[in-house]
Amino acid sequence: MKNEALQIGRYDIFVFNDGLFEAKVEYLHHLDGADACASAVERWGKTSVMLDVNCFAIRGPDGDMLVDTGAGTAWGPSFGHARPAMEACGFTPETITGVLLTHLHGDHAYGLLNDDGTAFFPNADILVPHADLAFFGNAALRETVPEARRGGFIVADKMQQAYGSRIHSLSAGPILEGIEAVPLPGHTPGQMGYRLHGEEHDMLILADALHIAALQLADPKLGLVFDLDPVQSAATRLATLEQAAQHRWIVGGGHLHGFGRIERAQTGFRMTGL
Repeated sequence: MKNEALQIGRYDIFVFNDGLFEAKVEYLHHLDGADACASAVERWGKTSVMLDVNCFAIRGPDGDMLVDTGAGTAWGPSFGHARPAMEACGFTPETITGVLLTHLHGDHAYGLLNDDGTAFFPNADILVPHADLAFFGNAALRETVPEARRGGFIVADKMQQAYGSRIHSLSAGPILEGIEAVPLPGHTPGQMGYRLHGEEHDMLILADALHIAALQLADPKLGLVFDLDPVQSAATRLATLEQAAQHRWIVGGGHLHGFGRIERAQTGFRMTGL
């Protein structure tokens, strides 16, 4: 994917593709049950979905920051492409002063780490949604979570070892002038999106509230097994899509292809270009 950039208010925001993740149709679930999921898969007609894995860089008057980091080198040679692309645009590990994580999953946070587990960003503070930090930072809860949803506990542990006191808990609301954290719970307990305010239009980085645009826009009840709370995740997705369509926000996401806008459609929603 070609790296894209937009100007929103006082910020330039770039999206970088770190690699592609194959989501097999077996990973899908539907709130209405197995038959509804099977029908959606049959209509889809494919055995898997290839998902972009993205991170974002924000350049503003106060310096450079990231929203998520990609998987780095933790998931093998198919990932880690965001790093050289960011450096080509002038975002080096040393220039990044802050990382805003949407949630504690490997494809969003493992880019924080070098191969040896040390900090990749020597000068950055790491801001983590409070509920994610509290949940995944509690090792005693790990056995209460299905296997497919335990990755956040490993991420939290490795992040803590690498960054220690540079990790800060993040709550909903303003972060910097023109940037606010927006709760998007369900995929993880504390998942946050980040909304940038502009004079003509706002932009929402909606994290993993929307994974598979080709399927979930038409049917927001579809989800992936990685959703910690499928019911809440679907409710968040529907409410977020409604807001984005109503306000004509520009959207980007952890697994969307570039930037776009959400519109209501005859069935559900659709994503259009800018």
